[in-house]
Amino acid sequence: MGVASKRSLRSQVEKWLGPISSTPVRITRFGRARANQRRCVHIELLLPTGPFGFFFFRHRDGTWCVFPPETERLAMPAY
Repeated sequence: MGVASKRSLRSQVEKWLGPISSTPVRITRFGRARANQRRCVHIELLLPTGPFGFFFFRHRDGTWCVFPPETERLAMPAY
């Protein structure tokens, strides 16, 4: 299994929230992060104690993580 498949949105949701087959899960927000315009998703579980959620951010290589990607910095090459 490659890195991209280990970091798919589904695999990351299962990693962070556990086996969720019996727990209702929904996407409550889908859009772009303001800082870098990369995709982000808010996943929410409906638990007896109330809603519980995580944000997942899409990185440049196509993987999803719970931390946002680093902002790209301006660089000037030196010779």
